[in-house]
Amino acid sequence: MSGNYISCVSRTSWLFVFSDEKKPCPLCPEEKFKACYSHKLHRHLQNLHWKVSVAFEGYRMCICHLPCHPVKPNLIGDQTFSKMGAHYHCIICSATITRRTDMIGHINRHVNKGETESSHSLSSHEVLKESATDVQVLPNYSTPQKTDSYFNPKMKLNRQLIFCALAVLAEERKPIECLDAFGATGIMGLQWAKHLRSSVKVTINDCNENSVTMIQENCHLNKMKVKLHTKEQDYDEAMGDGGENSDTIEVTKMDANVIMHLRSFDFIHLDPFGTSVNYLDSAFRNVRNLGIVSLTSTDISSLYAKAQHVALRHYGCNIVRTEYYKELAARIVIAAVTRAAARCNKGIEVLLAVALEHFVLVVVRVLRGPSPADDSAKKIRYLIHCQWCEERIFQKEGNMVEENPYQQLPCDCHGSMPGKTAVVLGPLWSGALFNTGFLRRMLFEAVQYGLDEAQPLLKTLVCEADCTTLKHFSIHSLYDENKQEECGVYIKTPNTSAESYLVHGKRKSDEVIRNAAKRQKSENSAEHPAFYYNIHRHSIKGMNMPKLNKFLNYLSEAGYRVSRTHFDPMGVRTNAPLAQFKTILMKYSTPTYLGGQAEGPLLAFTVTSTFTLRHCGCSRVFV
Repeated sequence: MSGNYISCVSRTSWLFVFSDEKKPCPLCPEEKFKACYSHKLHRHLQNLHWKVSVAFEGYRMCICHLPCHPVKPNLIGDQTFSKMGAHYHCIICSATITRRTDMIGHINRHVNKGETESSHSLSSHEVLKESATDVQVLPNYSTPQKTDSYFNPKMKLNRQLIFCALAVLAEERKPIECLDAFGATGIMGLQWAKHLRSSVKVTINDCNENSVTMIQENCHLNKMKVKLHTKEQDYDEAMGDGGENSDTIEVTKMDANVIMHLRSFDFIHLDPFGTSVNYLDSAFRNVRNLGIVSLTSTDISSLYAKAQHVALRHYGCNIVRTEYYKELAARIVIAAVTRAAARCNKGIEVLLAVALEHFVLVVVRVLRGPSPADDSAKKIRYLIHCQWCEERIFQKEGNMVEENPYQQLPCDCHGSMPGKTAVVLGPLWSGALFNTGFLRRMLFEAVQYGLDEAQPLLKTLVCEADCTTLKHFSIHSLYDENKQEECGVYIKTPNTSAESYLVHGKRKSDEVIRNAAKRQKSENSAEHPAFYYNIHRHSIKGMNMPKLNKFLNYLSEAGYRVSRTHFDPMGVRTNAPLAQFKTILMKYSTPTYLGGQAEGPLLAFTVTSTFTLRHCGCSRVFV
């Protein structure tokens, strides 16, 4: 941002006193324009900078060629060539914009919003508060590619879910070392340190120098001590020094891949701008056994099948737009996580998978060893999806080629419709998306810390994990059992005795491993069904559907497991086949023109008579 103050000038500032001294251009690097005499410098400024400037309130924002706005580097062989792009500096906010037309539109948007009061205070900051944590941000904090310290208020729910997951891990073993690999403003790491105190040792990392400065200022704003490491050599020396204060936040300026290679952590959170697949190998290389890796993916256009070629490039996955596209996105991300963990001889257990409007959040527990890695890798399978009726089923395990893969689908669309009716999607994660015990403990932590936004979603997730329609929870009974077993390890809960069943980074005995095998066998049958059906997608034209809660009761009375899903407000997760789903929906739907009073045998007659009269050209309907 070195050109921030000199690229916005008035007309009189270009008047130079002609002298015999050579002067450099204030808006160009020396290698581009060498120092020259005043008359030549004046002509250079007039022709290159002034002619393409943008006027605003008596000032002109001239184009700047200084290294303030670097262009993405190009890798050629073993060398990295990076060039600096010409750009404009906005005098209202700290944005750097490359094109003149975009700069004019940017200024007009500021004027339309009335944001011209603090037009020349380029270093102004705004202080926001979230979950009792203060954080100062730049004026354009919500625009990711135009600010160094990006802060999105819409991701508050995401931050609360991650905090609950970390709080559950902090109850298992203390202290734990946790990493926020992409700190930006440092809001997430500050919340961890401020609420969990001595239970966690927080490290906040960012590769941008301005963001690191902002993180330090926010730490001081929240009265937290800061320990700064800006070089790899300094970091290696600091690793040898023990006895770090528990209330000290460690701030590092490194590439995220580098810091995860240098040091082991119990909890790692990845939240880059876009996809996180570039950082998965580093995250799983040094994460401790039974640690947790959480990642937030915001490349929604590719995951939600709007840019299918990007999903193929990043995740190696073929997808199409379906009614269950959000769960499909979660399973795509988990499949990528599973492959990255397996390359490091580690397996995973999915604790939580959430896909909402702006992000996909996945939280997994790491299980060290080739056997868990093999078990996890076996759960990556292809999905057969019928494009006519939206029926779907995972392909059977095995390497033998199926003579007719359409036979695996429960529907008969291939026999009754011409041509090819189904597509193969994937590879996808075919296992469970939730761990009920972990979600209940997350709900308990959300209540303990007063995280109101996360509580409704966590209740929905617990119901979805159990595939039940229960809505009432007793928060105090979440920890009634003396111990809970997850991943083959007994987890200490508040009612447990002083003896801890968890060994830091290792399993305690062979008996625990045998218990894990029994637990997995018993829970496989109780896994929630994969995917869900949208009730509107399968509704009958000209019929009134039953209310969603009543329809859930009808499915439950028919002997099927059923629950709502957070992926879709009108979605129904059930183990009922699609044909039976439609049969029950048709049975309890009523004709629109009868005001919802006809059921049973009258249903078929009214639908048929209405159809016949409509096609005969009659304007009146008789029953």
